[in-house]
Amino acid sequence: MVSSAVAPERKLRILIFLLYYFPHRTGLTIYVQRIAEELVRRGHEVTVITARYNQSLPRDEDMHNGVRVIRLWAPIHISRGMLMPAFPWAAYLAMRQSDIVSIHTPMLETALISLIARLANINIISTHHGDLVLPKDKWFNQLITAIMFGFFKFMARGAAQLVGYSQDYANHSYYLQPFLDKTTLIYPPIHMPAPRPEKVAALRAQWQNNGAPIIGYAGRFVEEKRPDLAIKALEVINKTYPNTRLIFAGEYKIAYEDTWERHQALVKQYQDQLIFLGLLQDPQDLADFYAACDVLVLPSDTECFALTQVEAMLSGTPVVMTNIPGGRVPVTVTGMGRLAEAGNAQSIGEAVVEILQHPEPYHKSREHIETCFSFPATVDQYERLLTEYARKAAHG
Repeated sequence: MVSSAVAPERKLRILIFLLYYFPHRTGLTIYVQRIAEELVRRGHEVTVITARYNQSLPRDEDMHNGVRVIRLWAPIHISRGMLMPAFPWAAYLAMRQSDIVSIHTPMLETALISLIARLANINIISTHHGDLVLPKDKWFNQLITAIMFGFFKFMARGAAQLVGYSQDYANHSYYLQPFLDKTTLIYPPIHMPAPRPEKVAALRAQWQNNGAPIIGYAGRFVEEKRPDLAIKALEVINKTYPNTRLIFAGEYKIAYEDTWERHQALVKQYQDQLIFLGLLQDPQDLADFYAACDVLVLPSDTECFALTQVEAMLSGTPVVMTNIPGGRVPVTVTGMGRLAEAGNAQSIGEAVVEILQHPEPYHKSREHIETCFSFPATVDQYERLLTEYARKAAHG
């Protein structure tokens, strides 16, 4: 892990709001954890206010890798969201003791945070992690989507700055489009340990079927990420590589939607070629997983960026990604993979076969990937932005 050796010009008291934090593992929570812990290593004080989404987590306040974590009681769950009765008072007290607020959207409390920040006379920097996308077959989900967008717009009008992952995503985001004039573009913070060759060899020996390729999928088994297309692409891949295995790393029984249940017939059809590992929480295990795969496939309908792509590239594995705003950026910038047509299993399968048959152009060095997506440079940009709009800078 790369850390800044230079002391900050000004020590900041940074307050971060998001719904889920460590040990919850999604791209969003990993993103925030990496930024928070690196800012602590650089000499800043960082506090995270989040929901106590699991009763096994410590109550109230905890320290994790130098970050102060305040977990609030969350008795009511609404789809992916939660209501925290103590949130307004806890947020106000914490803001009074902070220099700058960083929030991470989508988040149910977005508008409330904005109101409290005005009372506390403190600026907000809001990082947008992707437009809210819920299954559209239920009116309740459509209502939640509309309400959340309304909350975001209210906050965004008063925020000092918004942060987007890329120009490509910002240009196509219905959340960010109205606010492009106050949106700063910062690539997400990405670093991965080097894979362990012995472990990688053992995984390949375990998963490989008669020398056939191994295809990886990293992410939740949810509608927007289209895991069904990864499975359906096997029909195309099997014509050239009939013994291919598709390895899923990530949660697949998701409480807030029934994607796993709806695709059981498809899972059973290809059950001899599918392996489900569940969630890999250790970054080292994840690096070994990526390196054991010949190709990583991400067939999503929507993505803000998909950190898993760059993680796989850093582990030496090329990627097939759908040609969607934001999601196509890593492949486009690095050249370490191919883009496929969104929603098209045939196109996804053909892209996988192309990489398997002609791998050389799609393998880039770790140094090349780290140059394209520099972890220190990302945190540098955040640090400058937070310092620029911190309380004394804004009001002194």
